[in-house]
Amino acid sequence: MKQLRVRPECDTAQVERGPAFPFTFEGQSICAYPGETIGAALMAAGILTFRTTRRQGRPRGLFCGIGLCFDCLVVVDGIPNQQACLVAVKPDMRVQVQTGTGEDTYGN
Repeated sequence: MKQLRVRPECDTAQVERGPAFPFTFEGQSICAYPGETIGAALMAAGILTFRTTRRQGRPRGLFCGIGLCFDCLVVVDGIPNQQACLVAVKPDMRVQVQTGTGEDTYGN
């Protein structure tokens, strides 16, 4: 997978990241850093599809990035309708693609 984070040698702001930690997306281990949202960590890992639409199963991912459009909904630790652009990723978090409203599958 292509790494999309700013390389340290190109970081003119000299941002110091905390230690990386893993979380899972669809069972795949993904590297994240403290302070990142789920959406930022997934995009940095090259993952662009976070959910599919209810009627036609079309792929959706990060669109506005500020919590207005709801295109980035994911299932976090079994809870559907979590906005990947707003929710901070945590160590060992389990994130899944959301299908449709997420309510049919998860009963919420």
